[in-house]
Amino acid sequence: MKLPGPDHPITITANPKRVRVSVGGVVIADTTHALTLKEASYPAVQYVPREDANMSLLARTERTTHCPYKGDANYFSINANGKSIENSIWTYETPFPAMAEISGHLAFYPDKVTIEEMA
Repeated sequence: MKLPGPDHPITITANPKRVRVSVGGVVIADTTHALTLKEASYPAVQYVPREDANMSLLARTERTTHCPYKGDANYFSINANGKSIENSIWTYETPFPAMAEISGHLAFYPDKVTIEEMA
């Protein structure tokens, strides 16, 4: 486990905007409670609370990955419009203590879904 610091900063802030995630016109998540995670030089990621996602469209996969700063990630595929978008969502169900805020949240690959931020 590594802690964020000057060499690898990570910040988590509440996003004041409404965030909507969709695939082919089907809304997967819609929230006013997203968290914006900024990690080092990577693009910012929106983490959406699970309760604001349509979990009936999601299917857990076997994929897992490890981040030395956040912990072990689990993945979901999206099933919408008769298509399956494999491993398009990741989540840290038991993140390391420094990242506890993102527990219970979902993050989406922006090349697999449409993520809109609205005022």
